Amino acid sequence: MAEIDELIKQSFNPFDNSAAGNFWEEQPPTTVESIHQKELIQIQSVIAQISQDHQTRSLILYGDGGSGKTHFLGHLKKQLNNQAFFVYIEPFSQSEHIWRHVLRHTVDSLVNAPAGQADSQLILWLKSCFSTIQKQLKSDQQKFIAKIKGFFGKTDAEGDRQVFIDILRKTIGTTGIYNANEFFGVLYDLTNPDLYFLACEWLKGDDLDEDSLKKLRVRQSIDDEDKAQGILGNFSKISAKTQPIVLCFDQLDNIARLPDGSLDLQALFNVNSTIYNGKWKNFLIIISIRTENWYNNSKRVHPSDIDRATIRIPLKRITLEQGEALLATRLYPLHNQANPKPTSPIDPLSRQVLENVFLSRKATPRDFLTLGKLIYQDYKESLINKPIEPSVSEIIKAEFELLWQQEYQKVQAKNTKITLLAAPDLIRMLQQALEALEIQEIKPRLIRGTYANNSLSYQQAGKRERIGVVWTEEPNMGTFFNIMNACQTAIQQNLCQTLYLIRAGSLGTPRLVGNQLYRQIFTFTNHVHIKPNLTSVHYLATYHSFVNSALANELVLRGKTITLQELQTLTRECNILQKCTLLQELKIVSQTGGSNGNGNGNGKHDLQPVKNLMFNLVKTQSFIGLPTLIKETKAKFSLVKESEIENLIQELCQEQKVEYFDPKAKPQDQLVCLVTKK
Repeated sequence: MAEIDELIKQSFNPFDNSAAGNFWEEQPPTTVESIHQKELIQIQSVIAQISQDHQTRSLILYGDGGSGKTHFLGHLKKQLNNQAFFVYIEPFSQSEHIWRHVLRHTVDSLVNAPAGQADSQLILWLKSCFSTIQKQLKSDQQKFIAKIKGFFGKTDAEGDRQVFIDILRKTIGTTGIYNANEFFGVLYDLTNPDLYFLACEWLKGDDLDEDSLKKLRVRQSIDDEDKAQGILGNFSKISAKTQPIVLCFDQLDNIARLPDGSLDLQALFNVNSTIYNGKWKNFLIIISIRTENWYNNSKRVHPSDIDRATIRIPLKRITLEQGEALLATRLYPLHNQANPKPTSPIDPLSRQVLENVFLSRKATPRDFLTLGKLIYQDYKESLINKPIEPSVSEIIKAEFELLWQQEYQKVQAKNTKITLLAAPDLIRMLQQALEALEIQEIKPRLIRGTYANNSLSYQQAGKRERIGVVWTEEPNMGTFFNIMNACQTAIQQNLCQTLYLIRAGSLGTPRLVGNQLYRQIFTFTNHVHIKPNLTSVHYLATYHSFVNSALANELVLRGKTITLQELQTLTRECNILQKCTLLQELKIVSQTGGSNGNGNGNGKHDLQPVKNLMFNLVKTQSFIGLPTLIKETKAKFSLVKESEIENLIQELCQEQKVEYFDPKAKPQDQLVCLVTKK
């Protein structure tokens, strides 16, 4: 075992950045039990009350930027997921689609499995419901439900489905259940592995094609706000027989805005009031928001709607002792390897430094972690007799590119097909990317009608020509016809001179009217059909998550909170979107552009991303142990051979970007550092 200073030389800064977001995509954060423990116990008590009386409750969770609201929600889910089902709802971009947005994210969360569970929340919810129902049935019906609950497998008996529906009609009833027969039937389909995913798609509001609807024996998709509200109400009705569902609305800084630029909190509180007025059962609604935004925007919400959120929980600054414990959790893995053990659990930091910086003896968790990062880095650089002076802007760019790759991989793991994202969300993500690339006069809603939110237009650079974009992935051919019809109208009205259709899915057969309209518009004309690849969607979705973080004041690089405008500048300077083929096909970026922050590829054919990663790692750390650098690179690019990594390090040395601190040292003791500027 090595002394602590030797370990510090070799290791990464333990306070390096990690973005906070959807708690179903994030690793549970390392926490100190005493931090915000009072608030957690308070919410646990609320959940216990709901479990007893089944009455829905709402609470406002507010705190300053850096107070840890998003991490707190993740910790809450981790601690209480055996007592409730947790739903993470990202910011809604269109107020008029808010119910569909809530439904989609509810089902998306319910299909995740809690830690230690083989079944998803949705299946656990259904099994729990069955257990309650069984007690109300006769013995033969109890055996039937036991079979369904225990097997959750393929059932060929034609009568089973109707028996199941009849039992739910008898035990749950149809009063207050929207479209009871179809809804109960789809719940039955969740027990069939062949139909499970299709049933989930219907429940979250995907616009399914005719064949899929027939398989589920339903007449139509959940394609408007009333239907979405009805299905959510059904979840509430059935949840009265099982554990509460916790709806967590987070990062509300990027929700739809009113004409004066303020947040449309009223739309969210309309949802809250509708749930209360409809006497929906067993929900806990958590509205997580920055204190500043709460006070600036809540005044625009009707007082009667505000009054329904009766519980207010502030996330306050933490104490010096709690901050010290938080720092110690980050340093513990390093200290655990040291011999002799450091005398202080926060070495190389000190209690005296904390007292000198935080005179009030309180600060946000982010303040403590930011200070820890800066002091640790300064101490690390003091351990070697070598001037290393990367500029702050270089370090910020390197941290950004590393964080980009980390977020990209999360998005890549979650979104395994394009249709997992709704078309209005895809067009919103595209708009955010266009804004980052300084495209002028972007206007949403090029086409008119029901699917207006699937479209936008913008001014072509250096020309008067207006470009239109419509993105539709809905498999339903009736929907495709309606969108093609709206496209034709937009062209006839000269709303754009060139129209791009973005669609990876089927165009239908030539006999269908939608396909015929498509061919009229996009065959032998200047209008273009682009088939996007999944990688392009991953780029857009990753940038979208950064926008959410920036607007929520949660994007921190080199100790600096990055604004949206600074994020946009970084995105351009790092060429972060240059390899997005969709943007290339739209002629927004050059196809020859490189990308330092590329999250794509596995390193099998293109080793440049691997090389960029290593150079960024060295830049952010100033120097790093050779074994640590190789190990981290292998973790990010598992298909890259160690010999290839070593060759890339040699290339960086030849390019005079990095060098070995002591070329004569053994490989296990070798340090890779930035080249000293002459």
